[in-house]
Amino acid sequence: MPPLFLGLDLSTQQLKAVLVQEDCSIVHESSVHFDHDLPSYGTVNGAIKGPAPGEVTSPVAMWLDAYDLLMQRMKDSGIDFRDIMSISGAGQQHGSVYWSKDAEVLLANLDPSKLLSEQLSHAFSSPRAPIWQDSSTTRECREIENAIGGPQQLADISGSRAYERFTGTQIARIRKVYPEVYAATSRVSLVSSFMPSVFLGRIAPIEISDASGMNLMDVLSCKWDDRLLDICGGPDLRAKIGPEPVPGGTSLGNVHSYWVHKWGFNPNCIVAPFTGDNPATVVALSFPGDALLSLGTSTTYLLSIPPSDTAPKRFTTSHLLSHPTDAPDAQIAMLCYKNGALAREQVRDRFSDADWNKYNQLVESQSPGCSGYMGLYFPLPEIIPPEVQGDFVFRTPLTVPPSRVSLDDVPSQCHPRMILESQFLSIRSRIAAILPPDAPPLQRLVITGGSSANQTIRQLAADLFNMKVYVSATKEAAAMGGALLAKFAWWKAQDGNQYGSFEEMSAMTGIEGLGMKCVAEPQGKVAQAYEGLIEAYTACEEQVVRAWAASAKV
Repeated sequence: MPPLFLGLDLSTQQLKAVLVQEDCSIVHESSVHFDHDLPSYGTVNGAIKGPAPGEVTSPVAMWLDAYDLLMQRMKDSGIDFRDIMSISGAGQQHGSVYWSKDAEVLLANLDPSKLLSEQLSHAFSSPRAPIWQDSSTTRECREIENAIGGPQQLADISGSRAYERFTGTQIARIRKVYPEVYAATSRVSLVSSFMPSVFLGRIAPIEISDASGMNLMDVLSCKWDDRLLDICGGPDLRAKIGPEPVPGGTSLGNVHSYWVHKWGFNPNCIVAPFTGDNPATVVALSFPGDALLSLGTSTTYLLSIPPSDTAPKRFTTSHLLSHPTDAPDAQIAMLCYKNGALAREQVRDRFSDADWNKYNQLVESQSPGCSGYMGLYFPLPEIIPPEVQGDFVFRTPLTVPPSRVSLDDVPSQCHPRMILESQFLSIRSRIAAILPPDAPPLQRLVITGGSSANQTIRQLAADLFNMKVYVSATKEAAAMGGALLAKFAWWKAQDGNQYGSFEEMSAMTGIEGLGMKCVAEPQGKVAQAYEGLIEAYTACEEQVVRAWAASAKV
């Protein structure tokens, strides 16, 4: 049997597995749904709210039971674990796990006759892990920004301003609100470093790219920043956070004997660092020169920034992450918008009778720029531009500044195309600022998420970004990224590949191996028309920001 590589994804609602061969073809997929398969934990969509306002956590024991159940399902499907040569994966970004002082001993002495949750019940100083949905740390966010010199200074160091879900402020809150938990904590893991710890039988270091989402690491040096550690956790946080972050694709060691005796794993199976779900998706779906657009509930744009002599700019409205395989020379820039599918669906319901076919017809009936109208739609308080909420529609003649008009003054058939144009133009207007001046031109746009199946949206994206649009065959991008990182660690362990790059390994697979398919190409005249709309969009957004700031002062 050829070697197999296991990628896991511990998301909010599920633990998923993707098993691939050396050519990256998928041979098996399994999953455990927390609410349905482990109902005794009482989670809703994988999480528990409260008791304090804004607190959202998940039971760590539930994740351990999911491990056992997933392995059983893989075994029942006929998987021979001896063929798995390496393991890696992804965890939901920003979640944190708090290990007790007994953790290392308990992990080292795992017993194949017992469940993981049974023998690790005393391995955690907190039985529940704060996850990315937690919003209880607003005060701590302001405190860390004030202590370091403001949001821009924090972004300059860590790659992002302070966000409620980030781990640094989460640690600061636990230290303050639950001092007994913090005092009893020997180590703090991210969800992504908790996962390989169970395979290794010892606490794993945190991976470089996922460490970028903590407000604790210098995003360019990929080392912990002592100032930020001290602000969030005091003088003992460096010991609790563990060694310096490690790059993806390195070998942390082999699986613990527990996995050999209980499930039949190969004792030489490599355990590689796990990363966050967004970096893992970048690894799975994009090559150098690609951009990745996720069109799900939120809209996320991920861009691999290649090595450059010019340091990438860091903005308070975007994130800069270290690249999981090429750090510290390369980074990932991320733009995240709260209003994605929700806003598109509201426009569809209001102006297209809740019918996607009619929506698509209306989009295609309009030309770029919608006869001089532009609309920005924010049903929820937005991230970019920050906190703005509401609908803002403008008349955009080319010779004078745009003028705001009423939503009802615009022909109803224009709105379906207007929302797509404004969402994409917001991203397009920021790409040049993110990329260093010597960066090569972008080659492809890979799209994922629910709206990526809509051919009309695919074509508009190709035209507006002036790039060929591709989709991937796999729907489990984060787990697939984990499988590729597992393969990378195994590949580097082979003779002569010790210093090889992920790109060199990927070149042996090619686009076809990852199931990439071109689904739309830019139309020259249409793409050219959008070049002239970027400036108009920027002028409209600036008016929205000024109007929102003025209303906030009233």
